[in-house]
Parts: sequence; C-alpha cells; structure tokens
Amino acid sequence: MTPGAAPFGSTCRRLRPARVPDTGWDRIKDLFDRDGSRGPSEELRSVLKSAVAGALVGLLHGGLPAARDARQRYIQLSQAERLHQPGGGCRSSHNAAIRGFLRYGWRWSWRVAAFVTLFNSVSTGLSVYRDKDALSHYGAAGAVTGGLFRLNLGLRGLLAGTLIGAFLGLPAGALVVSMQTVAGETTRDRVRRERSELYQLKLQEWSARLQLTDELIGDLSVNTNENRDLQRITELLEIPRNEGAVGDTEGP
Repeated sequence: MTPGAAPFGSTCRRLRPARVPDTGWDRIKDLFDRDGSRGPSEELRSVLKSAVAGALVGLLHGGLPAARDARQRYIQLSQAERLHQPGGGCRSSHNAAIRGFLRYGWRWSWRVAAFVTLFNSVSTGLSVYRDKDALSHYGAAGAVTGGLFRLNLGLRGLLAGTLIGAFLGLPAGALVVSMQTVAGETTRDRVRRERSELYQLKLQEWSARLQLTDELIGDLSVNTNENRDLQRITELLEIPRNEGAVGDTEGP
C-alpha cells in the first residue's frame, strides 16, 4: 500500500453523500452514531435526564422519611444517654438520621432510576423505530417495565406486573402526548425537522467537497499530461544518432 492510500480512502469516506435514515433500524443506529460535531442525541439526553430526576426523587422519597424515623427511634431507645449527655445525644441522633437517609434513600434512588430509565428507553425506542408517538408505546413500555420488576415473584408476578404496568403506562403516555400537542410540536416532529435540516446541510457540504475534488483531479490530470509530454521529449533527445545515416549524408 502506498503512503497516500490511507488518506485517499479516508477522504473518500468523508465525501460520501448525506443520507436520511429511512428505516427503523437506521433511526435506532443514528441515535448512537454521532460524529464529533454533534453531542448525544435528544432522545438519549432525555433518557439520561429522566434517570437523574428519578434518582433524585427516589433519594428524597426514601431518605427523608427514613431519616425522620431513624432519629425518632434513636431518641426513644437512648433516653438515658440524651439525659446525661445532651450534646452527645443530639449529635448521635443526627448521625442516625443521616445513616437512615443514605441507607433507604439509596435503595429507593436506584430502583426509581432504573424503573424510569427502562420505561423511557422502551417508549423512546418504539417511537424512534416507528417514527411517531403513540399511546401504545407507553403502554408497552409500562408492561415491559412492570413485568421485569416483578419477575422475581414468578409467573404470576410477571403477569401481574405486566398488566399493572400497561394500565399505568397508558395515562402517563396520554399526559405526555397531550402536553406535546398543546406545545404545538411533538418530539418526533421536532426531531424529524431538525434531522432534515441537518442532512440538507450535510448534502450541501458533500456537494462542495465533491466539486473541489473534481477540480483537484482536473489539475492533476493536466499536470500528468505535461509531465508525460516532457518525458517523451527527453527520451527523443536522448536517442543516439544513426551512424549509417550520418555517413550517407556526408557522401564521398
């Protein structure tokens, strides 16, 4: 392989025309196939934001009641220490509250974050694959999420979790779709519009690069022809003279 082969190949790859994903799997792969000029897709950012929000809500929901209960329980079980050492007892009760907050807050935090992440991943994946928003996507996401979270209870738990998740997923989807409808543009419509604008810009960039490449190839062709003509003239000048022909021309 010549030294210039790799750059030429990479240049050819960069000069490929822009193509709008037209199938479900192409749109799914486009979520993760991001170049350096673009960050994570809007769908992935939405899933990550919901996961962080779910983790925070779970932390507060599980941690605050647990901290209050742990502090009250410590005060009830250590009346003697609180009477003899007021400062130490108060500090110990605060430590017990912090331990309760972290212990139970963490348990709720990762569970709620996992539930929200799985629900949004399934609903977003279905919306991207079918390129539209529908209530059935949220119902299916609730069914999958509820079934997986009750899978440890056996077949009956799986069926119950699936039914309950589907029943709760439909109202959540109706709320999301209604809010997007009131806003005037759904998430899929906005993503479709932004994607079309982006690929139009890529198509213009590809056309400009292709035109520049054609000009460079034309210049290289002209230079190559000139080098060939010069090489041919040099070869003709280097041909030795025919001695017999020279003698005939000189004559007796």
